[in-house]
Parts: sequence; structure tokens; C-alpha cells
Amino acid sequence: MRFGIVGSGVIGGLHARLIADMAGTAELVAVADNDLARAKELAGKHGCAALGSTQELYARDDVDAVVICLPSGLHADAAVPALKAGKHVVVEKPIDISLAAADRIIAAERESGKSVTVISQRRFEPSFRAVKAAVDSGELGRLTSGTAEVTLWRPQSYYDSGGWRGTWAMDGGGALMNQGVHVVDLLLALLGPVESVSAYSGLLAHENIEVEDTVVAAIRFANGALGRVFASTAAYGGASVRVSVHGDAGHAIVDNEVPTSFRVGEEDRAQNAPARLGPESHRAQLTDFIAAAAEGRAPEVTSADGRAALALVLAVYESARNGGAPTRPA
Repeated sequence: MRFGIVGSGVIGGLHARLIADMAGTAELVAVADNDLARAKELAGKHGCAALGSTQELYARDDVDAVVICLPSGLHADAAVPALKAGKHVVVEKPIDISLAAADRIIAAERESGKSVTVISQRRFEPSFRAVKAAVDSGELGRLTSGTAEVTLWRPQSYYDSGGWRGTWAMDGGGALMNQGVHVVDLLLALLGPVESVSAYSGLLAHENIEVEDTVVAAIRFANGALGRVFASTAAYGGASVRVSVHGDAGHAIVDNEVPTSFRVGEEDRAQNAPARLGPESHRAQLTDFIAAAAEGRAPEVTSADGRAALALVLAVYESARNGGAPTRPA
């Protein structure tokens, strides 16, 4: 599959390196950025073309798919014309920052017949796959609860590094939308749709940003299970991404992609936990995306999955704005 990348920032550079190293499976053809100098800098590292606009990229016949690596609030604006131009699309998380924008992407995907995936690389970690298989097979019994936590520290310089960071208009939220959406997606994949959410949030350790740096939400899932989501970029020294799921016949707790406890009945599966992929998990998702497009099937992480994660994040924000009032994701 021949790729173009939209956006030459940090995450665009990551995707460029991944694609460039997938010889025989993927080829990096071009990088597009409104700042042509930045596009040339990234393209020069990988021997591909540099373009100053998405229009130029989408018009190329030698580009099969594009990876959208722009500020979150611009994802639909870049993805929809790519789909209309007949390109498959990879969207960095989140899918966008509003459900209207997400629905625009989904509608364009359906009309074009092309594939869309939203980056959620942690789904491809062997530990998550093992837990998901246990859930799907019923080995954990009736699911009773689950948690998703992102406990991180981002210095003020992180938010000051880009004018879009920490804004409702472009970032769409703070710790939950930007960092926590990964674990929100994992929790939904394990426990299914959400019935209602009650949440609180705060801006506790940063200045000159509009969004939260700490948020906590209590969740009731449609299957009756209860859950909790916590996300923070105000936890100094914090570097934990943790997901757990509990049932009446077993449980799994995964911390930074490593199962710290994984029991099915009396069997301890944590002792034989597979090694984590780390950065290779991104490559695993791209590989699945390429195969899905070739086989005419849906990718493992779909645009609908991206919308569901966004809907829960937005419900958390709505509840927090209303003093914790229960809110149903749209």
C-alpha cells in the first residue's frame, strides 16, 4: 500500500518511520504540510516527495492511503476529502472532537467504499489480545466491573509548545480526550456499550489552558457492569496506563501493557504473559489496516469504534459541566 502523510509534526514523523520500515508491505510516497519547509524536512529523511497542501497529495494516483496526523479538531476536514478522492484513511486518535465530525467521516467512508481506521495501537498488544480473548470466550464469567486509568505528568511546556494544545476548539479536551481516549477505547472493547456516566473534572496543575488536566467518571455499562475512568496529566512522576476487567470467574489487570494479575478460575495466566510490543504496536495496526483493505474486510479498529470512544469522552465532559449529573453517550 502506497501512503501519504498529512502533517509533519511528532506523530507524523512516527508514522513516516513506521511506513518507511515496512518494505514490501507499505511505501511512503509523500508528506503534505501547509508548512512546506517542515514537509521537506520530514520527506528528506525518508526519500519521498514533499507537498504544500492536501489537495496535491489527494490528487496523486500513486497514493492509495493517507495517514491524518493533524490537531484533533482538523481530522474530519482532512479525512473526508481524502475518502472522496478514493483514498483509504488512517486517523490518529481521537477520530475528531465532535460527533458531527465523526459522522462526516463515517458517511464519507460508506459512500467511498474505502477503509478507515482510528489509531488505537494498544488493542494490538499481546496482553490486551489475551484478555480480550478470555472475555469473548466467557472465561471470566459474568462481567461485573472494569477500570481504565491514565496517570501521567505533562509539564506546562507541553501545553505551551503548540497553540492548539489545551484548547476546546482544536484539542477538544484535555487529559481524557488527548491521553485517556486510548484506555476508553480498550474499556469499551472489553465491556461494551455504556448506559450512563457521572463525572467530575478539574484544572489543577496547569495554567493558560482551557481544558481539564484531571478527570474521573463512574460508568454503568449496558450489560450491568460498573466501571471507572480516570485520566490525569497532573500526576508528577506518573507514567501508568492501566486497564482492568473483573468477572465472577476471573479477572485481568494490565499495567503498561503488562498483565500484573490475570486469573481464570484457579489458573494464573500472568506468569506466561507475552512480551509487550511497545512502538511496534503501531506497526501491527497499520499491518492489519493494509490487510483489511486488500481483503475487503473491516479493520480491527473501525471508525465506529472511534466514534464510540469519542461519544463516551464527550458524555464525561457533559456530566462534569453539569456537576456530575448522569449522562448517556450519544
